[in-house]
Amino acid sequence: MHLSLAFTRILFFILCIFFMTMYMVTGKEGMTLATWIEGVISGAILGGILFGFDLLFRRFNLRAFNTAIIGLFVGYLMGQALVLILGAILVISAASIHLPAESLEILKIALFLFGLYLGTLMTLKSADELYVTIPFVKFTPTSHNKKDLLLDNSVLSDARIIDLASSGIVDNHIVIPRFLIKELYATAELADEMTKAKAKRALDVAKKLEAIPDLALRYNDTDFPDIKDPMSKLTRLARLIDANILTADISKVQTATIEGVRIINIHSLSNALKPLMQAGEQIRIKIQRYGKEPRQGIGYLEDGTMVVVNGGGQYIGETIEAQVLSVKHTSSGRMIFCNAAGEEGKYPNHEEHEEQ
Repeated sequence: MHLSLAFTRILFFILCIFFMTMYMVTGKEGMTLATWIEGVISGAILGGILFGFDLLFRRFNLRAFNTAIIGLFVGYLMGQALVLILGAILVISAASIHLPAESLEILKIALFLFGLYLGTLMTLKSADELYVTIPFVKFTPTSHNKKDLLLDNSVLSDARIIDLASSGIVDNHIVIPRFLIKELYATAELADEMTKAKAKRALDVAKKLEAIPDLALRYNDTDFPDIKDPMSKLTRLARLIDANILTADISKVQTATIEGVRIINIHSLSNALKPLMQAGEQIRIKIQRYGKEPRQGIGYLEDGTMVVVNGGGQYIGETIEAQVLSVKHTSSGRMIFCNAAGEEGKYPNHEEHEEQ
C-alpha cells in the first residue's frame, strides 16, 4: 500500500513538471533556458499543492466523500431551479420589473450559490434518509456520532468483552473483520503452544459473541492483501467504514491516531467503571502481602483495585476492617488508601506510603 501511494505521488509530481514545462516552452518565448526553468519550478509548485491537498483530505473516508459529492449535485440542481424560477418571473413581469444587467447577473449568482449551499447542507444533515442504489455507498448523517466498534485480536482474547457485549450497551455496533478470524485460525494451527492457546481462546470468545441474541454481531469481509501489518490493515478498515477500534493492547492506543482513527482501550473502560470509595467508609479487605512501608499491608478488591492498608502488615492472610482515607487515580487504575481498625490518626500523611 505504501509503495503504491509513493509511486502514484511520484508519477503525478513528474507529470506536473512535464506538462507545465511543455506549456512554458511552447509559448511565445519558445525554448529558452528561462522557460525551461520556469516550467520546472511551476510544475514543482503544482505538485506541492497536490501533496498539500493529499495531507488535507487524509482523514476523510470514501463514505464522507460520496455524501459530499451527492450533496453538491443536489445543491447544483436546486441552484439551477432557483435561477430558472427567477428568469420565469422576470419574463412574466417584464413590463413592471426592470433590472440592470449587472444587478441581474449578481442576483442569479447569489441565488445559485444559495441553492448550492442549501442543497449540500440538507443532504449532509439528512444523509440517512437517502436511499440511492449506488454500489458500496452507504450514507450516514454527519451529526450521527454513534460509530461501530472494530474488535482486534487482543480484545477477543479478553473474556471481559463477553460481559460488555451482554450488557446491551454495544448492541448493533460490534464488527469483527473476517481477515482477523482467518489470521486466528492460522495462528491456532502453526504457532507455539502459548500463542495457539491465545488464538483458540479468541476464537471461542468470537463464538460466544455470536451466541448473544441481541448483540447483532457483524462480520466484515473487506480485506487488504497488499497490507501485511495487522494493525495497519485494521486501521485501514476502520477508516473505510468510519468505525472505532476496541483493543486490550495498551501499546496500540497511540498507533492509529495519526490516521484519524479513535482507539478505545478496554482497560481504560474497566478502570472507569471501578467502584469509588468515599473517605470514612468502612470496608472489609483481606491482606495478601506486605507493602513497601513498615507495617503496611496490601489487599485487592474483587475487581482488582489495589488497597493500601496502613497498619495492615501484621494481618497477612486475614480479613480485617479498614477505614478509607482517600482514593488516588494512577495510570494503571485506582488505589485506595486505608487505615486498619484501631490505627486511626497514626498515619496522617497516608499518600507518602503509596505502593510504587
